[in-house]
Amino acid sequence: MTGQTPALRLDGIVKDFPGVRALDGVSFTVMPGEVHALMGENGAGKSTLMKVLGGIYQPDAGRIFIAERETRMKGPLEAKANGVMFIHQELSLAQELSVAENIYLGELPRKSFGRVDWATLYARTDAILQRLRVGFTARTRVGDLSIANQQMVEIARALTVDAKAVIFDEPTASLTDAEKVVLFDVIADLKAQGVGIIYISHRMEEIFRITDRISVLRDGEYRGTLTTAQTDETEVTQMMIGRKLDLSRSAAPVEPGAVALRVEGLSCGTLFRDATFEVREGEVLGFYGLVGAGRTEIAETLFGLRKPTAGRILLKGEEVTITSPIDAIRKGISLVPESRKEQGLVLGMNCRDNITLPQVADLTAGPFVADGAEISIYDQYRDRLSIKSPSWRTLVGNLSGGNQQKIVIGKWLSMRPEVLIVDEPTRGIDVGSKSEIHNLLRDLARQGYAVIVISSEMPEVLQCSDRIVAMYNGTIMREFTAEEVTEDSLIQAISGLASEAAA
Repeated sequence: MTGQTPALRLDGIVKDFPGVRALDGVSFTVMPGEVHALMGENGAGKSTLMKVLGGIYQPDAGRIFIAERETRMKGPLEAKANGVMFIHQELSLAQELSVAENIYLGELPRKSFGRVDWATLYARTDAILQRLRVGFTARTRVGDLSIANQQMVEIARALTVDAKAVIFDEPTASLTDAEKVVLFDVIADLKAQGVGIIYISHRMEEIFRITDRISVLRDGEYRGTLTTAQTDETEVTQMMIGRKLDLSRSAAPVEPGAVALRVEGLSCGTLFRDATFEVREGEVLGFYGLVGAGRTEIAETLFGLRKPTAGRILLKGEEVTITSPIDAIRKGISLVPESRKEQGLVLGMNCRDNITLPQVADLTAGPFVADGAEISIYDQYRDRLSIKSPSWRTLVGNLSGGNQQKIVIGKWLSMRPEVLIVDEPTRGIDVGSKSEIHNLLRDLARQGYAVIVISSEMPEVLQCSDRIVAMYNGTIMREFTAEEVTEDSLIQAISGLASEAAA
């Protein structure tokens, strides 16, 4: 890279918000044809820095250079005109418009008298979609697509211009393994064309698979750049969080108690079939499998969001019928959902109101909610879960991902459940906060809760679980204890090979 002109250079970027300096003199360089990881804990300043680069925020100090030409981004369209494309983690698509209209929004090809050239629009879009090997067309309504396919539409935007730099912000959060392969091929193509790529992800295996260098932010400050091939996860993590990360379990497992939940022959149409398992007080039962294996659907059925077509659910030995989430909550089952922002939180409400939301009816004094009782509950779970927030009045949308997840967990713990189901507990959370959440789940088990953890990350399910249920195509293939499970045996089971091995 020596002697090359940088594709992108940031020099001394400062950004202040009321009462906080989000970026404090950040500088780093991305070279043409380089995949450059930007890492840091939630709240480290990554998103703010990228919004400055993308023209969403204006810096209070510092300079931006594109191919060594100083540029000031006054808005996203100007950033795009300068060759900077931003692929957002949070989808920014118009649900009622077609795929083509979303990809070329603001830049639709025109004919005479300003009329949209639909034929050209659809032809250009379909050519891009062929590169991404997706199963939908330019005319498809975005709102009819899955979240994963909507993310592919976001990625398609990067291929519409002669980009000099492309920013990928957690691009694989919603993608299947097959779609990840396509994404990495696209990144390789962009790299071969000399495009500079900034790749933001909390997934270490991706960082070490596709990046050339890694820059780290901590507390809004630049902490250094490492060459990926010459570093390891331990060094990167220590630079991110300022300490070594303890990946061991926080204490020895306790002897599990009575069976809290038993499921016998539970089925839900074609989503999953004949599921039988149990979870005891004081243990963590992990569910692991590929996307579409049926893990989340089992959780949703236990929580009353889906109606089972066969089987029995027993709580403390008694058969129960669960027809709605209210039923589940009353019977002692709580669900921390897969998407905390869309399903678990009201981002425009404060921390206190989010935690006490399921029990507002029980906290009323006449026509009013008892503020003192709400604050007491918030204080209890803030201390118990080590939630970091300036005040109970802070909007949940302003918290880091790890603290948002603790708010969701606190909300359901405040209902005193017998069984706590946690679906993808650390999705989109940095490595330091992941460790906190893992230890929290273990601590809850030691306190006597029966905990079910559903995860797409093998290290997570191995780290947290006393027993692991492996699923494939709607079927439980095998159950492992923490002592007997290996990565190879787990991979075989979730690939549908467990029955062949048994035979």
